[in-house]
Amino acid sequence: HEREHDREISELITKHEKEMEKLCAELNKEQQHLLDELRQQMAATHKAEIEQAQLQSQTLHSLELEALRLSLNNMHTSQLELTQSNLRKEKETALVELREMLNDKRAQEVAILQSRHQLEWEKIKEQCLKEKDDL
Repeated sequence: HEREHDREISELITKHEKEMEKLCAELNKEQQHLLDELRQQMAATHKAEIEQAQLQSQTLHSLELEALRLSLNNMHTSQLELTQSNLRKEKETALVELREMLNDKRAQEVAILQSRHQLEWEKIKEQCLKEKDDL
């Protein structure tokens, strides 16, 4: 009876050890499965974070480019306005100089015409005096 009891205990121990090994194997398999899922989730999360960071970087880069474009556009507009102002001043200066030159030329021509007129007047006057004397 005691041997029978020892044998049953030995069988139970063996059965218990096999069940424990089976449970350990299942537990290891379940653990491995959970680790694989966790790795996949972490990889997906990491990929999503990288994509989000790249998108933010691209957005920031786009904003910086737009800011630079606007700044350059403003600088270009200012430069055009300055150039336009300088051209207007140069045009006004050239017009003033041309007006002065034309006024000087007109004054010279007026002086020449007055001088001719005076000479002709004196000739006619002399001629009139001469004809008067002749008469």
